[in-house]
Amino acid sequence: MKRLLSLFILLFVFVVIIQTFERPARETIMFFPIDPTVRFTQAQTKLSLHPKKKETRYIIDWIVTSSLDRTAYLRQDISLLFANGRLIAIQSKWKENGKKLIQQKQLEQKGSRLFQAISYHQGELHNGNDIRSSQKMSGDALYVIDSSFAPLQSFRKPATNEQKKWASTLNKQTQAIVNKAANQMATILSKDDYYHLYLTELVQYNEQPFMDLTTNETETMIGNLWEGLYKNYFLGIKKQNGSMESPIGSTVPLILIKKDYSQLFVVTETADGELIILKQLLDFKQ
Repeated sequence: MKRLLSLFILLFVFVVIIQTFERPARETIMFFPIDPTVRFTQAQTKLSLHPKKKETRYIIDWIVTSSLDRTAYLRQDISLLFANGRLIAIQSKWKENGKKLIQQKQLEQKGSRLFQAISYHQGELHNGNDIRSSQKMSGDALYVIDSSFAPLQSFRKPATNEQKKWASTLNKQTQAIVNKAANQMATILSKDDYYHLYLTELVQYNEQPFMDLTTNETETMIGNLWEGLYKNYFLGIKKQNGSMESPIGSTVPLILIKKDYSQLFVVTETADGELIILKQLLDFKQ
């Protein structure tokens, strides 16, 4: 029997330290029940490579666009860009009484890299005292080959044997970085008890529910997850010694969802190598 979601308790803990977080005065992401009558007419994240180098570096163009089918009380988009498994940049924009948001950033980079971006688009809608949400995710991935033995090039899917070799190499480098945190978690939790995926893979659940969950339950879990990620990862990571650290340089967050949907963990390694574990408690009642 499908479980009905009656309560979704969102708490984040750093290892064993339970903390509460207050909503910022204006710019924020806060999940409210989904309004099924509202939809995004556009939600896109796009990465592209400028064809010419700037001295020894090349330029990545990173564009995030979204449009709701009506004016929302608050529109907000956030986006994260990873290279070879580590966060290199973030973007965020919000607008009161808005429908459409556009963000663009250019980044100078060097060396062959796998770029992965994921964005969360949200609208907060008010009808008197009734507050609802609309949400969607988008993402993109781009391989860039910057080698003295080959011309500067980029591709999303490898087409030639050379590109397949480069993609395999960059995939292995990325996996080696992100798997370090996963391997450490394997010594703490039983891997067989959890569904696991990386944040950049979450986009696929725009169109399909998690196993054993309804579409509405899946949307609720994702919305609350992004609310927590925004407050406790995107805006800064609180380390075990109490200090705050920028998420830049941290690994792609690993999401571990317990198969009975009682809890999930978000795991990342900071730029200086500290393992951070965020825990989200879920309560599904019959």
